[in-house]
Amino acid sequence: MLKPLGDRILVKVDEEKEQTVGGIVLANNAKEKPQTGEVVAIGTGERTPDGKDIPMTIKKGDKVIYDKYAGSEVKYDGQDYLVMHEKDVMAIVE
Repeated sequence: MLKPLGDRILVKVDEEKEQTVGGIVLANNAKEKPQTGEVVAIGTGERTPDGKDIPMTIKKGDKVIYDKYAGSEVKYDGQDYLVMHEKDVMAIVE
């Protein structure tokens, strides 16, 4: 499994929806990229210039909503993931 470093998190991207509410099937290039996913791994947290550790507020298993263009796409074992900074997460879904 991948282990993010520092204040980064690894998010398993939610599946794209195949059709709209009206039942129209969309072409792949017309689909909107999902902005939600599940956190599958977290880094150790941010370190300040004076050496203090700032713990992560997000934890493994959290369902999150993130910025539209956040993170870097990574494919590992046939699954799509995003590696992003904790600050790119807008909300945790409870």
